[in-house]
Amino acid sequence: MSFHLSINLLGIINLVTFLFSIPILVAGIWLGKSAVMECGLTADTAVISIGVLIMIVSLAGFIVSCCRVYWLLWAYLVLLLILILFGLSLTVLTFVVSNKGSGEALPGKGYKEYKLGNYSSLIRKIVNETQNWNQIKTCMVDTKVCTSFNQKYLNDTVEKFHKERLSAIQSGCCKPSNDCGFTYRSPTNWTEEKGVYSNPDCKAWDNDPKVLCFDCQSCKAGVADIVKHTWKKEATINVVFLSFLIIVHCIGCCAFRNNLRDNAYNNQKWRL
Repeated sequence: MSFHLSINLLGIINLVTFLFSIPILVAGIWLGKSAVMECGLTADTAVISIGVLIMIVSLAGFIVSCCRVYWLLWAYLVLLLILILFGLSLTVLTFVVSNKGSGEALPGKGYKEYKLGNYSSLIRKIVNETQNWNQIKTCMVDTKVCTSFNQKYLNDTVEKFHKERLSAIQSGCCKPSNDCGFTYRSPTNWTEEKGVYSNPDCKAWDNDPKVLCFDCQSCKAGVADIVKHTWKKEATINVVFLSFLIIVHCIGCCAFRNNLRDNAYNNQKWRL
């Protein structure tokens, strides 16, 4: 493959991916404005970031292929290699962090309960940070996450409710922990029984729709579970993005090598 063919192929691929980055950006912005999002816990920021990076890399590659400047191609390949190595490191770290923690199955229950200590220290630190948690908690109250939960399962008997497959947020934030042994009245209305509770979440529970279990460790664990799954999705997206970068880098290296070979051939021919 000659230098001109390689550089032309590099230009075509970067032009196509530049156009491809536009719908990715639109999708990320739409996710960010969607009312369905999990209080800032969706992957909209990652989608927008990846869209912007693809756009920048594609634009730079297209300019390099048009200019056909040797040193500019070299600089482009070096920067692209740095981006690939950084992306690989970040993706591996994300997979490692998001690989720890899950809900605990309960005998005779359809839903799981969540313990914050089961998740990685980095996710725990993010969730426990006061400002972060206050924003998430306020969002859950404002978007009436547990009000919708209550309406959905309002007619359930206690037996039927215990068989429901609840989300991590519903299980951790909208009902008391199974450890408390409270009496079920409705999904968000429970009667506290007298006794000593080993689980501090039992004292944090309140039937007030603005309180419920939003200050419970189980609620933070439910959010941690959402963060974990969101990060895992982002890491999977990163793998696809890095695969694209590696292909582009290989084509660029091919063009760079062919340019060296062509220059060497021309110099030898000139000497002869």
